[in-house]
Amino acid sequence: MGEALYRDVSIVEEVSGCLLCNNAPCTKACPYGLEVDTIIRSIRFENSLGAAARIPDPVPCADCRTKDCMRACLKKRINRPVSIDEIILNAASYEKVVLGDVDLSIEFCGIKCENPFFLSSSVVGSNYEMIAKAFEMGWAGVAFKTVGTFAAKEVSPRFEALRKEAVPFIGFENIEQISEHPLEENVLHIKRLKKDYPDKIIIASIMGQDEAEWTYLAKLMTDAGADIIECNFSCPHMAANGLGSDVGQNPELVAAYTRAVRKGTHLPVLAKMTPNLGNMEIPAMAAVEAGADGIAAINTIKSIIKVNLDSFASAPEVKGKTSVGGYSGKAVKPIALRFIQSMKNCGALKDIPVSGMGGIETWKDAAEFMALGCENIQVTTSVMQYGYRIIQDMIEGMKYYLYTHGYKNVSEIVGRALPQVVSPENLDRSSICYPKFDKSKCLGCGRCYLSCYDGGHQALKQEAITGKPVLIAEKCVGCHLCVTVCPVNAISQGVRVIKKLEPELCKAQ
Repeated sequence: MGEALYRDVSIVEEVSGCLLCNNAPCTKACPYGLEVDTIIRSIRFENSLGAAARIPDPVPCADCRTKDCMRACLKKRINRPVSIDEIILNAASYEKVVLGDVDLSIEFCGIKCENPFFLSSSVVGSNYEMIAKAFEMGWAGVAFKTVGTFAAKEVSPRFEALRKEAVPFIGFENIEQISEHPLEENVLHIKRLKKDYPDKIIIASIMGQDEAEWTYLAKLMTDAGADIIECNFSCPHMAANGLGSDVGQNPELVAAYTRAVRKGTHLPVLAKMTPNLGNMEIPAMAAVEAGADGIAAINTIKSIIKVNLDSFASAPEVKGKTSVGGYSGKAVKPIALRFIQSMKNCGALKDIPVSGMGGIETWKDAAEFMALGCENIQVTTSVMQYGYRIIQDMIEGMKYYLYTHGYKNVSEIVGRALPQVVSPENLDRSSICYPKFDKSKCLGCGRCYLSCYDGGHQALKQEAITGKPVLIAEKCVGCHLCVTVCPVNAISQGVRVIKKLEPELCKAQ
């Protein structure tokens, strides 16, 4: 009974502890030939149906006595091995779905892409060997790391992560600049990639220092065989003024440089927007009016990730110093979605193609961006953390989602969430949705009580013996803080009722 009740909580907790090894020893040790690491990774990346499909029936783990996979698990060197047998048995209980025909191909800026998943302009797409490997694994395209007429001189170190409790990677900061390779070398990489992978899409990301350079770079990348030109108006930490986000915050410069790029190419042009401003629509409209065919958003957010309280140096620390860097990773996804929605809600931009990025780790993240209007998805930080292999679950997870929801093509979900985002004054304020408590799941830990009393409306009390919550309906405002903090998903949305009239209002009537 307990395993069934807490399956989803338990399985997420266990796979989160997996080190996600390369050439995983657990898989090598499995006497039944199960793809143990692939199953765990699929669950980690929200592809539970894909995980279940890889487990035979009957489940061999049920009769396994040797536990060779767990003996081989490297995690045991830290504390204990991952409970692989528990993961496999729980994953086997997910519904088995025979995947039908689903088409992930989609048109972006008039170009047919085999799927919407691209590598974004960064270190993950900066030379031939890397990108060739990614293409072979299933990525549909790449935005080649931004090139300029100069090769950037980089610092060491230049990466740092934000951590919380046992989560090692909430957010990520970098102080890396554009390509550190010579322009001629980058051109050769792009030419070779297009020759060897003609059906893959190459976005050439460029950054000039004046209008002449923007035109020159656009022409050079067009001649090299790129399919799309992306104007990097948004890098938050370039070493010189008048580059990167300095441009993206200035609609006049955005327009001037977009026009300069348009002079140098007949290809579709993307303007990559900075989130380091309040209203992205203003520079985005300037780019479109000047000839851009689409928008890419968002780039990283200006940040200082931490301070060492012994040395008072920030991070990444370069001989005791640092600079403002660019923040990315899962933590920025809500900010990225907000900017995407704002642009798609703007009359002048609602029909402009958008390549979305910012905190995308799984197919579900990607689907959320597409539901808010993106036809194309770009990924960097997740690849830096987990490798190109995440594409397997992105493709498979998206296919399972589309198939089980009756969609034939991924383009059918584009923009479907936009009507659900409305102005605050259009939200229903006449009713309350009360929380619903599943007492069979509740552990009596009191987390909901603490949060409600200390951070909410004192609308819960705890039973004296069991510690389980009791709702004080007359105090509850339906904020659902309790739902968000429950560690075992024992609280959910309940009944919605019309608010009672306030006493003063009753007297007035």
